[in-house]
Formats: sequence, C-alpha cells, structure tokens
Amino acid sequence: MKRSKLVVIDDDPDVQDLLVGFFRPKGFELVTFDDAEEALKALTSTDDFCDVIISDLRLPKMSGVELTTALLEKGITTPLVIMTAHRSAEVALEAIEAGAYDFVVKPLHFPQLQVSVERALHFSRMRDENQALRAVVGGNDAGPMQGIIGKAPKFLRALDLAKRVSNSTAHVLVSGESGSGKEVVAKAIHQFGSRKKGPFVAINCSAIPENLLEAELFGYAKGAFTGAVEKRIGLFEEAGGGTLFLDEIGDLSLPLQAKLLRVLQDKKIKRLGENQTRAIDVRVVSATHKNLRQEVIENRFREDLFFRLNVIPITLPPLRERKEDIMPLSEFFLKKHAALNRVNVKGFSKSATEYLLKSMWKGNVRELENVVERAVVLCKGSSIDLPDLNFEEDMPEQTKASVEFMDGDMSRFVVADDKILPLDELINKYIVYALSLNQGAKDRTAKDLGVDRKTLYRRVREMEQSGNPIN
Repeated sequence: MKRSKLVVIDDDPDVQDLLVGFFRPKGFELVTFDDAEEALKALTSTDDFCDVIISDLRLPKMSGVELTTALLEKGITTPLVIMTAHRSAEVALEAIEAGAYDFVVKPLHFPQLQVSVERALHFSRMRDENQALRAVVGGNDAGPMQGIIGKAPKFLRALDLAKRVSNSTAHVLVSGESGSGKEVVAKAIHQFGSRKKGPFVAINCSAIPENLLEAELFGYAKGAFTGAVEKRIGLFEEAGGGTLFLDEIGDLSLPLQAKLLRVLQDKKIKRLGENQTRAIDVRVVSATHKNLRQEVIENRFREDLFFRLNVIPITLPPLRERKEDIMPLSEFFLKKHAALNRVNVKGFSKSATEYLLKSMWKGNVRELENVVERAVVLCKGSSIDLPDLNFEEDMPEQTKASVEFMDGDMSRFVVADDKILPLDELINKYIVYALSLNQGAKDRTAKDLGVDRKTLYRRVREMEQSGNPIN
C-alpha cells in the first residue's frame, strides 16, 4: 500500500526532527524544507507531490497565510495544517479563512497533530475519489444513488430499508463484516433523507486513541487537557443539521458508552473542561462488524445503549453472498482507479474475471477495490490479466490454497495414492479445507457450506473422535 507523504516546512531543525521522529515510525514518508519558497517550488514542479503539508505560521521569507494563498493560486489543493506558537490563534484563523485545512498550537501535542493529519488525509482521499467518480460518470450528478453498485437481492433489501427510514429520526445500526459497505449505506440514509443539505461527518471509533476520542466527539475547552491550548468543537456539533456516522461503535470503551448514551437521551453535549451543556441537532447512524448482542451478553457493550442504537437494524451481506455484484463493482473500481492514476486500462481478461468471481473476498468490497487498484497500477497492457491479480508471493498460505483449488488442482482432494477417495473421506477433507479458509470459524463455515450449524459441529466432533483432528 502506498505510504502517505507529508511535507514539513519549518526553519527550526529541532521541530523538523521531532516531526520526522514521530510520523516516520507510523509509516509516513516525510520531506522537510527550511522555508516556504523552496517548498512551493517543489510542490508546483510535480503533480501529487505529497498528501498533507504541515507548515509553521511564521517563516523567514513567506508566512503560512501567504503560503496558503500562493498554493491556491497555483491550483494546489493539498490540505495544509498550520503550526503556530501564538496563544492567540487569530493569525492562524486568517490562514484557515485563506484556505488552510487546520491549525495546531505549539508546543505541539503530537497525538492531536496526528488526528489532524489523519482527518486531512481522509478529506484529501474523499476529494480525489469524488473527482474520479465525476470523471467516471462523465461529470453528471447521479443523485443519491451515486457510488452505490449492487443488484443482489439481499443488498437491495438493505438499501431499500435505508431509503425507507431516511426521513425518520430513529437511530440506525448497520451491521456487516469489515469492508462490506456500511459507510456507503450510512451515506445513502443521509442523502435520501431531509438532512442531505447538512454535513455528513464520519469517525472510526477504533482508529482514534480512547483518550482523544472523547475530545473528538464532544469537543473541549481551552486548558481541558495537555495540548488543549484553544477550544475546539466536537463532531456532534460539527455534524449539526446533518448526520454523524459512528463506525465500529462496538469498539467504544464502557465509560465512553455511558457518555454517548447520555448524549443520545438528552440530545445535549458538554465539551471537556466545561460545565455548560449545548443542544445538538444531529442524526446518528452507527455501524459495527461485531455481534453486539453477544457483546452485551459478555458485558463488553451496554445493553441500554444497544437498544438505543438498534432501533432500525440494517444487516449487509458479505460480498461472497453477492456474486452478481462482483464484476459490476470490479469494473467500477477499474474505471475509478484508471482515472485516478491516469492509465489506459479498460477491462478484465477471461481468466481474471474467473479469478474475481471465484475468490472468497474475506475483506469484502474493500479487499476487492484494493486488489483491482493494485492490478490497475501494475498492469502492463490494456486489460487486467490473472497475473496482475494473483501475486502468490504476497499471499498468505490459505489464500494460495484457495487459488490452487480454483485453478483446477482437484487431485489433492479426490485422489490419494492414485486412488479416488471415498465420498465420506472427501467430504471430511473438504470440511477441513473450508474451516482453514474461515480460520476455524464453524458458524461461518456452516453458512458457506450451506449446512446447519449443528450438522457441521456433529461432523467435526465425529472426525475428532475417529482420530482425525481438524487441525
């Protein structure tokens, strides 16, 4: 996966070193500059030079405000985060008004800076994808259905339910495996409903450290904690009049669950470090890949919060249960990433199509998009072929086994010592294979095999009792 690239502009080498030391171990690529003029030359010389710019407000030859203006004049829309040593943020706010994405106050609170950078990256990715989507659909506005691809009955039922509840005030809980498109459905609820003119604000509850998540959600007052040198509104206020999407809600800590429950009941929030309550007007849509009913039973999720969130449950099917959607999605992702990468790739070969249709897609739509994106980038011809999709040296062993089976190597299943296996032994062998693909998850394996869960449990138990362990 491509590493995110940060440009740091600061005339203090110690600050440069601190930023490099913080971000580089986290997987970022960094380029540093001492003054803004040199950075501006580099940024204008190459398209997509970086993903986010972090710049000091006061620089020798050009201020952060002047840099912001110069970047926009040259058509560079890379998000810019301003660092300022001023306790009064008035000058930094000038940069925001000029077009900067965000600002942070020195001395730097690095986790807070990381959150700002991550949000800038998300903003940048969404903007680029929107541009690519417009290119794919020829610049036409496709309305609320834009970006939603699917004709599988289970998916259409989920989408229809999302449309029917979009104008209600009831909380919606979208459940489904990771990568199955939960945020797409949340956006559909927003776009179909009366709040579509308001903001759609999304946050992944598992991606932000717990000690910062509360501040992100509710905001904070100046001095509320170390690094809180200026007040900041939270996402509940930012999403006012619109929709707040809480992804991976099942990963919230129990104390934060209690605070969220209070907010949902009272429709009021209290910023960290303040006693004043503030009324909010926001539609909350939550999502999780976990079984929250089981989490409640095991005391990891509050029952009262679960019932509050689960007024309208929407369950998304995994991609392996949407076989008819695999190729339309693949073709859409091909057009999208061909436009983003400015390459002339137009389709899939027959072998590539067969591979896409037969793969298990444990990572669902997200995995499919990643595979197609990689194939688009590495493809040498005008269409994607099987070698562009199938990099066995990068695959885990269970995926290699899946590829072998799909490519027609049935002998290891049906033949032993040049003799055809008895049907009962073949069934046992295939059960072991299916369990290995699902990493031992019996419920999921039973569903994939189309048998009752109790039937699979009994079969596995008989195999183990006969001296044929499944591992």
